Amino acid sequence: MNPTCTALGLDVGAATTKIVAVDPEGSITWHHLEPTEVKIEEQVARVLAQARAAIGPLGGLPLVATGYGRRLVRQATRRVTEITCHARGIFRELGHGGTLVDIGGQDSKVIAIGPRGEVLDFVMNDKCAAGTGRFLENAARRLGVPLERMGTEALAATDEVSISSTCTVFAESEVVSLIAHGVDLGPILRGLHRALVRRIVAMVRTVGLTPPLMLSGGVVRNLAIRQMLEEETGERVVLPRHPQLMGAYGAALLALEDRGRPNG
Repeated sequence: MNPTCTALGLDVGAATTKIVAVDPEGSITWHHLEPTEVKIEEQVARVLAQARAAIGPLGGLPLVATGYGRRLVRQATRRVTEITCHARGIFRELGHGGTLVDIGGQDSKVIAIGPRGEVLDFVMNDKCAAGTGRFLENAARRLGVPLERMGTEALAATDEVSISSTCTVFAESEVVSLIAHGVDLGPILRGLHRALVRRIVAMVRTVGLTPPLMLSGGVVRNLAIRQMLEEETGERVVLPRHPQLMGAYGAALLALEDRGRPNG
C-alpha cells in the first residue's frame, strides 16, 4: 500500500464518475474522472482497478461512496449523500463557509454551509434539466455549437434575447422559433445562459445567500455562467482548485475520519 494514500472517495454522478485518494493530512494525492456509464457496477470495478494500478493495493483503505450511483458501489465501506460530501470537500478546500452552488451535468444543488463546515440548508434540482449542464448540452446540439464554445460566444454577443421558458423542452422550441425569425446566434446563446443562471439564483434565494458565493461542478468551465452568476447576485464567485472533485474529495475526507475508527 502506498503510505501517502490512506483513504478513498468515489462520487458516482449522473454525468461523471470521480475518485480521489488522500494522504493522512487530507491532501489529494491522486484523482481520476471519466463519464459515467450505464453499467455502473462494472465501471466502478474498473475505476478501482485504475486506482490500484496508480497507488497500490487497496485492501484496508476505507472507501466512502457518494453521488446518485453510490448504492451500486458494493466495495464501499460507507455511503454518504452528495450534500454532505460536497460541503465537506469545499469547506476543507477553501477553509470557510458560505453558499455553494454546484452545477453538474444532470443536476444542480445549492448548499448553505456554516462557519464550521456544517450543512445549514440545501435545495437540489435533479428532476428538471433547467438549471443543469444538460440544459446547455441540449441547446448546443440544437444550435450546432460545440459545448465548450457556448460560454465564450455568449459573452462575445452585445445583445441578449430573453428566453422566457424555464422548461428545457419549451426553451428549445423558443430557440427554434427565434432562429426561424432570423435572430443572431450570439444573443440567443446569451439568453440561454441567462435563463440557466436565473434558475440557479432562484434556488440560491430559497436557502438564502450567505457570502462568499462558491461554485463547483463541471459547468464552472463556462465563463458566461460564472460572470452572469456574479451579475445576478452581486457577489464575486469563488472557485476551488478542483471544481469537479468536491464530492469525491469530501467523501475521501469522511473515509479518512473512518480510518482506525472501531466497527460498530
